[in-house]
Amino acid sequence: MGKKQSRIGEHLNFFFARIIITAILICGCSHFNEGFQAKSTFIEANDLFSQGSYKASLSKYEQIIEKYPTAGDRVLFEMGIIYTYPGNEQKDYQKSLECFQKLIKDYPGSWYRKDSEMMIFHINNVTVKDKTIATQQTQIETLQQEVKSKGNEIITLQKKIEALEQEVKSKENEIITVQKVPADKILIEKKERRLTLISKGKALKTYKIALGGNPNGPKERQGDNKTPEGTYVIDSRNRDSRYHLSLHISYPNEKDKKRAKELGVSPGGDIMIHGIKNGFSRVGNFHTKVDWTKGCIAVTDEEIEEIDKLAPDGTIVEIRP
Repeated sequence: MGKKQSRIGEHLNFFFARIIITAILICGCSHFNEGFQAKSTFIEANDLFSQGSYKASLSKYEQIIEKYPTAGDRVLFEMGIIYTYPGNEQKDYQKSLECFQKLIKDYPGSWYRKDSEMMIFHINNVTVKDKTIATQQTQIETLQQEVKSKGNEIITLQKKIEALEQEVKSKENEIITVQKVPADKILIEKKERRLTLISKGKALKTYKIALGGNPNGPKERQGDNKTPEGTYVIDSRNRDSRYHLSLHISYPNEKDKKRAKELGVSPGGDIMIHGIKNGFSRVGNFHTKVDWTKGCIAVTDEEIEEIDKLAPDGTIVEIRP
């Protein structure tokens, strides 16, 4: 939609990540209740969105709102999301604003109202900032022209830097190749949102993670959306998971069971290290912008495939606060 909207999109990325991840993952880790005869049509619209067919998805939502006006608030919210979705090359922020504004006006009691108001605020806010960004972009372009004017000396230095970067990258790849050995421990640090594969006391690789929606403190009971804390092992894996691929953690251990018994509650279970919900792998690293699981540890699909290869069953899993 042009440079101006591209700049707006850059400012919306952080806020939009929270909204879009909540919206698209809510089917697996939230409480959407369809409650409409239009359920199958909603599924079709969502599938089209997942396939990147945004225009077709919007057309399907327009059919829903004409046929099922009581579902209008949800339709308007999801259309607003599609119009402003970063992956939509034909995104239209003005139409997105119109969707959110109509939702607020026509459905004042909707539970989508709060997020719609926040989207409107942020879209308008970055529009105001756009002039400043344009000025800064002009300054950057001027500086780039000055750098170019330095001539062959700068070009030569740049080539040397690129050669050094390639050399460093090559060495890093050599190190990674050497380190393609099984991990004997997975260290998960909740506060740092970090997972580290360890072999013989040395870190092989680290990954950014997302945790349960209520991440502070150890898991105490089923349904508390907390990620456990303690020492466990990988005791099985599911390569046909709804979240691409998953490694099962042996929660609860004896300490967890004892604590739950004292509280008179079920400790829960099914704690996994897994990827993104099937159909939404394009979210990629955006998923770490918000803790969205029910207590599991989430990485990207590519990362869980790598972890799966390096962490056999029996690998120790230490989860720290």
